Amino acid sequence: MSLATRSRKRRSLKLMKKFAFFAASLGTFVPDSGAIASSIKYHAEFTPSFSTESFELPKAFYATAESVRDMLIINWNLTYNYYEKINVKQAYYLSMEYLQGRALLNAIGNLELSGPYAEALKKLGHNLEDVARQEPDAALGNGGLGRLASCFLDSLATLNYPAWGYGLRYKYGLFKQLITKDGQEEVAESWLEMGSPWEIVRNDVSYPVKFYGKVIFGPDGSKKWVGGENIVAVAYDVPIPGYKTKTTVNLRLWSTKVAPEEFDLGAFNAGDHAKAYAAIKNAEKICYILYPGDESIEGKTLRLKQQYTLCSASLQDIIERCERRSGESVNWENFPEKVAVQMNDTHPTLCIPELIRILMDVKGLSWKEAWDITQRTVAYTNHTVLPEALEKWSLELMQELLPRHVEIIRMIDEELIQTIIAEYGTEDLDLLQQKLKQMRILDNIELPESVAELFVKSKENSVVDPIEEVDISDETIPTGEEEGSEEQEVEETNEVTSEPDPTLPKLVRMANLCVAGGYAVNGVAEIHSEIVKNEVFNDFYELWPDKFQNKTNGVTPRRWILFCNPDLSKIISKWTGTEDWVLNTEKLATLRKFADNEDLQSEWREAKRRNKIKVASFLKEKTGYIVNPDAMFDVQVISFQ
Repeated sequence: MSLATRSRKRRSLKLMKKFAFFAASLGTFVPDSGAIASSIKYHAEFTPSFSTESFELPKAFYATAESVRDMLIINWNLTYNYYEKINVKQAYYLSMEYLQGRALLNAIGNLELSGPYAEALKKLGHNLEDVARQEPDAALGNGGLGRLASCFLDSLATLNYPAWGYGLRYKYGLFKQLITKDGQEEVAESWLEMGSPWEIVRNDVSYPVKFYGKVIFGPDGSKKWVGGENIVAVAYDVPIPGYKTKTTVNLRLWSTKVAPEEFDLGAFNAGDHAKAYAAIKNAEKICYILYPGDESIEGKTLRLKQQYTLCSASLQDIIERCERRSGESVNWENFPEKVAVQMNDTHPTLCIPELIRILMDVKGLSWKEAWDITQRTVAYTNHTVLPEALEKWSLELMQELLPRHVEIIRMIDEELIQTIIAEYGTEDLDLLQQKLKQMRILDNIELPESVAELFVKSKENSVVDPIEEVDISDETIPTGEEEGSEEQEVEETNEVTSEPDPTLPKLVRMANLCVAGGYAVNGVAEIHSEIVKNEVFNDFYELWPDKFQNKTNGVTPRRWILFCNPDLSKIISKWTGTEDWVLNTEKLATLRKFADNEDLQSEWREAKRRNKIKVASFLKEKTGYIVNPDAMFDVQVISFQ
């Protein structure tokens, strides 16, 4: 471990202890079941989503969730007021998806209020589990990538880290799967049909996002991106509580719209209704679906719009918050000391050119300053080892949609080319050509003139004049064999070419941009990270070995053991002698010494059987089939990514 790494680890531990002390000092008030019941009844009456005549399960869920949200907001405000006050460095996690799961049981479990809430609902005539089943899954995620993002937020809050998540608020999610007699059917998700009790709309937090247009020079010589299509991203906040701590972090989701004046009233009154609300629909559809179909050019354009909306709105918000904490003037050189931006896979890659654009075009920094700051601010989590799965975008599409960003990406590509040349030199042009082909951000695109000249000169130098080179004497009469070998050598040298192939598309390689534009690259398991270093990005690893790290992908034991399997959790706590395993899973190793203990085995089997009885009851309720709980259950849950 390097000295710098040890120093960062010491600072991290010191920071965690500092926030843990703060979190413990926020207060020890714990509401009892009576106070909770009063809060639920208050929301049932005064925060109504339903009629007042009855208190059925759906209404009970919303009122219960809103009472929990009240407590989360108190902790949340205290948490961020403290962060603002001490102006600490904050981590910002950008992900196109979050597979949150149901929030109610997780929230009251983290608040250590499961018992009081169960008692309160019992007084009101309901069972906690029945109420919790009314909650729809937040349709914000799809598979492992989204679950990783949600587990990170849970862990960041539990470990008292100052952090925030950013994503998009998908109205219809990915899809809802229906199984009918005709097979699988896919329909739109309805999770927002009744509104979400967890989210708080921030109508005062919105940012402009631009597409298309053109780049012009301002009076001072700076570049300006003007014209085009303009939308507005509006913030919706979701509090994420930590376990046994008051620390509550934030997940900020963006929804898209346009200003009211974009509604064409004249066209509407003239009967051209489609034209009247075309701008509104164009903006709103950005946040309709997670991963819209991209076989058509319209689908590709929509996906790229989604990615840029996430990056632009989030970075504008991050910078605005940083400026507010820093006071009147910001020392941009120190921006990476206050902000870390983590990109979950390549979907948020446009953070890199967008941060540079804001720093140069809005804040007035030079290219050199903006590039240096960006490289010290942004980091990348890789999720795939398949080269064909690494995201690439059509340069033509990106040029049309984001013209200023293509200019900046070209500048980054040139910086990378110069770095490669400085590392490998120009003596072995075959090696240099190979490295450029593998590592460039722009694929199948001409090299800058100064670099292309190297290969042109190589061709010229390889064609020798036999009259000048051959010494005509009795001793030096060339043979046919030598002439043949000389021709062969010339042909091989002439294979070095920098010309793009007109039959292939011109592409922007987003993963290469992530590696070049950030300070760290990590896989999500040790074996994965080794493949990333030795195969996927080996050329980059050889160039920048210190950039590559491993961050093993785990899941939170709170949601996946403690809250979803309380019987098993009680057994684990009993036999390990502590509940600390919920925060430190290494404590589970204590169970090894009891592996042959018959009492433990008996308790384990009983807990398992009680859970199987619950599954059998669920299956009968949903399908009508009766399953013997003593049968062997083979349950498969598929997570698509």
